[in-house]
Amino acid sequence: MRLINCLTLELEEFFGSNIPPYAILSHTWSNDEVTFLDLPLSTPATQARAGYRKIEFTCQQAIRDKLNYAWVDTCCIDKRSSSELSEAINSMFAWYRDAIYCYAYLSDVLEEGMGEQFRKSRWFTRGWTLQELLAPRDVEFYNCEWHWLGRKSGHSKLISEITGIDVTALKGTRARCHANGGMFGDHCVAKRMSWASTRETTRTEDMAYCLLGIFNINLPLLYGEGDRAFRRLQEEI
Repeated sequence: MRLINCLTLELEEFFGSNIPPYAILSHTWSNDEVTFLDLPLSTPATQARAGYRKIEFTCQQAIRDKLNYAWVDTCCIDKRSSSELSEAINSMFAWYRDAIYCYAYLSDVLEEGMGEQFRKSRWFTRGWTLQELLAPRDVEFYNCEWHWLGRKSGHSKLISEITGIDVTALKGTRARCHANGGMFGDHCVAKRMSWASTRETTRTEDMAYCLLGIFNINLPLLYGEGDRAFRRLQEEI
């Protein structure tokens, strides 16, 4: 697992039990993201990119939360490597689950507080952000100006209304682990599928891949297989 050293802005790689405490960013992708190919983060050209602000804030907030490391998907995964991408996607749920803090950046929310813009945020409509909402012990929400809006644990009823996800799934899931269902074994397959029914992904295959952790499943990634990815997921379930 690659992590950003929040003090030096350099990427460091860790394995197994040597992974230090870290913060993690949840967001929706936009134009001009900083990717692994744009490294190092310390160069003026990289820092001029719009997506750098997300990385900068994540690192600064992690330091305020007394952490030295952070993970941001845009730059911590080398997507040129199919094996690394497959490992990352199969590990993603665990990475969000194990983070000390999860910061959710809602780029389309201008107002402060959890009003109409919060309810209609694109963040609640994307496939990948489903596990990013469910896996962490808590989620800290920020608007487009990085003003704190609130946290998942304090607004689980509202978030349940927005997403259709049971409050019981939003609260206290870390304490429950079932042999075949992971953290959500007490929610039937149809119920868990319904959580994703109104969400979208850019690539067809990702609608299956983004659910792997929710069903406690590992699958090899085969981009280009289209709808077959979802059939493979169903077969594994």
